[in-house]
Amino acid sequence: MSVVNAFALSLSLSADSFAASLGRDAGAGRARLLRAARTGLVFAVFETAALSAGWGLGEVASGIFRALDHWVALALLTAIGGRMIREGVRAAPRGEVSRPRPFRLAATALATSIDACAVGASLALAGGSYLVSAVTLAAVTFAMTLAGSFLGRRLGAAAGQRAEIAGGLVLIAVGVNIAVTHSLGV
Repeated sequence: MSVVNAFALSLSLSADSFAASLGRDAGAGRARLLRAARTGLVFAVFETAALSAGWGLGEVASGIFRALDHWVALALLTAIGGRMIREGVRAAPRGEVSRPRPFRLAATALATSIDACAVGASLALAGGSYLVSAVTLAAVTFAMTLAGSFLGRRLGAAAGQRAEIAGGLVLIAVGVNIAVTHSLGV
């Protein structure tokens, strides 16, 4: 997998984290660097752990699906992307500001990282680079969550919805790219 594809996937997967941190801090007072960095770190760890778990499952299943791997990757990425788009369209902006609680933060990070597990399996089946994908995802998720925390106060939750829709579209595009390049033997 190229660094460009890994970056595009990471942006897509971190759109949930961006939206969550944006909504979490929407309407809040001045953003605090320590709180934003802690939030970014938690989201980055959960995203990378989910990607790793999915990657492991994909490696185990790769022998079974070798002839169909690119189609499985396309189906999974399209399903995840479609869900992200649907959630971005359906979600109503929330004006409430939640108090930071460790359990709530971890639960939110877990909920936003589930799709990374399926993407990890898809990438393993498609023969992508684990190290490039994991490092890129961790860095991009941290940066996107940090940005969401600081922008939340100004932009509100509506921007998070748009980020989720854009992330879904990018996941679908990456799935199509995997299917086309593997079908053509590129």
